[in-house]
Amino acid sequence: MRHHGHMTSTCLVFSVAECDHCVSLTSACSHSMKFSSVTLSATVFAALIITVVRGYKMFDEEFLETKEQLQKLQDGNHLLFQQVPMVEIDGMKLVQTRSILHYIADKHHLFGKDLKERTLIDMYVEGTLDLLELLIMHPFLKPDDQQKEVANMAQKAIIRYFPVFEKVLRGHGQRFLVGNQLSLADIILLQTILALEEKIPNILSAFPHLQEYTVKISNIPTIKKFLEPGSKKKPPPDDIYVRTVYNIFMP
Repeated sequence: MRHHGHMTSTCLVFSVAECDHCVSLTSACSHSMKFSSVTLSATVFAALIITVVRGYKMFDEEFLETKEQLQKLQDGNHLLFQQVPMVEIDGMKLVQTRSILHYIADKHHLFGKDLKERTLIDMYVEGTLDLLELLIMHPFLKPDDQQKEVANMAQKAIIRYFPVFEKVLRGHGQRFLVGNQLSLADIILLQTILALEEKIPNILSAFPHLQEYTVKISNIPTIKKFLEPGSKKKPPPDDIYVRTVYNIFMP
């Protein structure tokens, strides 16, 4: 898991009842998944999108708001390395962002069909997470530094990251980044683009293929529903959120 101090965690506990509608319309809700985290990190967003795409219908959420709640998880030996995020699934308590993302993506056929596709997906995800981390840390910067960081993020996105994905999409002419099917790489890239557009609305103006790609992915019915107001999607972090995270982690 990537860290900037203690700020890569979220005040969230998710309980999710799993319905494998993609396999059987009569399948009962027999599995559960629980997310424990403290920032709106890549893990939380990707897990939520994946659960929506793959047919999860029920979410129970409990926000961690105190040191005591986090301490309870730690004291109960729920956190292998004493840190969140943590996902309880299939009888396991998974920690570390990459492990969580890989397990959930692979379980739900969003991690490629073979080694080559998995490597491409992993490579694209790693690159995108470098950019996404800047967004995750942005609310915790001093006010005077936040606008400077927006300019820095825009420059890195436009010069280093978006040209890569524009070239990929232009090169193969397919709807998705890898294997012509939705993957974890698409989910993480969509999250990053949408988060950047909240701060820089015209960030994709020089990337026509990425513009078309973003519209298409956002309009996949289950993703579209997840992104609509009133869904489980969380709003951008505000001052209350920042104070809560500081209160949990600062001595």
